[in-house]
Amino acid sequence: MLQAFIFDVDGTLADTEHAHLAAFNHAFRQTGMDWLWDEALYTELLNISGGKERMLHHWQTVQPGLKDIGGHGVTDTLDRLHTLKTAAYEAAVQDGAVHIRPGVLRLMDEAARAGIHLAIATTTSPVNVAALLGKAIGSDWRSHFVAVGDASTAPQKKPHPQVYLQMLQALALPASACLAFEDSANGLQAATAAGLATIVTPTAFTQHHDFSAALRVLPDLGQVSLAQLREWHAQARRLPGQRTAERVAQRHTA
Repeated sequence: MLQAFIFDVDGTLADTEHAHLAAFNHAFRQTGMDWLWDEALYTELLNISGGKERMLHHWQTVQPGLKDIGGHGVTDTLDRLHTLKTAAYEAAVQDGAVHIRPGVLRLMDEAARAGIHLAIATTTSPVNVAALLGKAIGSDWRSHFVAVGDASTAPQKKPHPQVYLQMLQALALPASACLAFEDSANGLQAATAAGLATIVTPTAFTQHHDFSAALRVLPDLGQVSLAQLREWHAQARRLPGQRTAERVAQRHTA
């Protein structure tokens, strides 16, 4: 029986990536970095989970052999860039530049009324999560979720299943009782590695990804009903591949 929904944040709850891209470029300008990420480059960089990890990957690409002379120069620069980027993203959210995707809030409300628990499984920073959900739901947004996993609780970024395994533990539920919602190949891989049937709603940045392991791929959640999700989830639990995925996920926690 379906007992919980576990949502990714960036791209899934809201199409945030344009705002994130603008915030990265703002941080580069503020610190005098000669980087300018366009949409094509950022689409490639999204294969790397985590803002700092993404910037470090780019830095190592444009400056092969990058070394941290003196011990902390690279780390300190990345920390400064990420702080500026986060502040710019928060401002964009507050200014209304980011919108919750169709059907998300309605589905959350229906699930809560039906006794289905809600959780968040993201590898973005807790500040970004709070900015987005505080704006969309209100200052009491945290009370709507039984558990929240983010970059502060799950240092191993997607596609590693750490954050999903943590949420299953916090919910005290098996993967077979839950449904995950993602928008990217890394997220899908993380969720399925934890044994979760997964609904994918791609964005313009992720629509080219391989989603063959998804339970369903939908343009958004605007037209899907809770009853339909229950039906798809029940069908998934009867699939041998899904049961195998759950056994693999159990070995991750052993």
